[in-house]
Amino acid sequence: MSKPFPKTTYLQHNYAPVMAECDAPDLVVAEGELPAALHGTLYRNGPNPMFPPLGNKHHWFLGEGMIHAIHVEGGKASYRNRWVRTEQYNRQREEGRRLVGLAFGEPPAEGGEELSHNVANTNIVHHAGRLLALDEGSLPVSMDAGTLSTDGSWDFAGAYQGPMTAHPKFDPETGEMLFFGYMAAGPGSKEMSYVVVNREGQVTRSDIFTAPYAAMVHDFITTDEHVIFPIFPATIDVDRIMNGGPVIAWDPDAGSHIGIMARNAGVETIRWFTGDPCYVYHPMNAFTLHEGGRTRVVADMMKYSRVPLFPDANGQRPPADLGDEQGQLVRWTFDLDSNSDSYTEEALTDLGGEFPRLDERFAGLGYRHGYYASQKRGTEPGASFDTLVHIDLETGKRQEWEPGAGKFVHEPVFVPRAADAPEGEGFITSLVYDGERNLSDFVVLDAENMSSGPLARVELPTRVPFGFHGNWLEG
Repeated sequence: MSKPFPKTTYLQHNYAPVMAECDAPDLVVAEGELPAALHGTLYRNGPNPMFPPLGNKHHWFLGEGMIHAIHVEGGKASYRNRWVRTEQYNRQREEGRRLVGLAFGEPPAEGGEELSHNVANTNIVHHAGRLLALDEGSLPVSMDAGTLSTDGSWDFAGAYQGPMTAHPKFDPETGEMLFFGYMAAGPGSKEMSYVVVNREGQVTRSDIFTAPYAAMVHDFITTDEHVIFPIFPATIDVDRIMNGGPVIAWDPDAGSHIGIMARNAGVETIRWFTGDPCYVYHPMNAFTLHEGGRTRVVADMMKYSRVPLFPDANGQRPPADLGDEQGQLVRWTFDLDSNSDSYTEEALTDLGGEFPRLDERFAGLGYRHGYYASQKRGTEPGASFDTLVHIDLETGKRQEWEPGAGKFVHEPVFVPRAADAPEGEGFITSLVYDGERNLSDFVVLDAENMSSGPLARVELPTRVPFGFHGNWLEG
């Protein structure tokens, strides 16, 4: 018999897991109408612990992944959710108990010592005919896009065996998937991998390079010409860990190091720029700019003054956490023709937030429209992001949509109205948790008129716990 979950921050309210898998073939469209042009599936991934923690500690990032899928077609919608059947999930289900800890550095329970730790809980993408559930320390887990059944870990036909970021980038022109893995030579190592996979799923490039130090490298950025590897001082220090210190910790003395490499060059050509200590979980986009005979790389980043959700190197918790300090959208410009290793920073807006997104047809290219989630209330128990934001990067103007008191939004995902529609012409899809009903809704907004409210609100049969990332798959 499973024990109750403890009443810790990320196991209460809509952070708490849902314990049932279900199928709902015909959902109620409670408001408006689903646009006829919308035909596809929104996939969402996030932590959904299957058993309570081994001890009293729990970190939001470590729960087993659950995929939620809302399919839209012909003005109707359906819903399905499934846990990702990783080796960790399957063994624990067989045993009927938790074998792997939910805190960084926590030893496993008896029977879990040799178990591969893959939670597959951070992102869900589609490439080469495969739906891929991702965390950032393991191989991707391949799933069926329709049934959400798990096929198993995918090693690209044996061509790659290391960790893979939860944030691969997709070249809209070539169809390539580009990714990296940190600690590629083992726990605490400074080695990182860089891999390119063609549209058919074949590895066409696989390299290893050494970063300035070992760190939690959550995301990176690519342009049509360059790759940008940001290394921020959320360090992973083996000596500190061996002495009982935190596995991942804020260590500002390490500074920020941003590596830039031409996509057609070798990893030995990576040029490292340095900056003040900060942290970025997620960039919005980047592009290469040729102007006045100079080459610049421009990167739009959701920047924090320190890493949220992790302690200092001495083990002390920070005075501000994700609910207090939001990321600030800034633009970094790197002059590749300069002899300097510094870069400039420009604030793009004064409204903080997280989960920056764009019209993915412009990934790595010059672009105008960005979207993110913001927290403007932040005073309610279990509060999360409560406002969706559209920013016009050309004019600086913003549009905002807030669903109302007691309601909270997930990451916005842009869907173009048509394959050849101009940038920004389409829909914002997202999920909204309604605390009064203790249920979630699927919402569709006009991306050009977000502040006017949803074109459609669809009631889901369950909560979708606050998680991380999702993507839209056409058809």
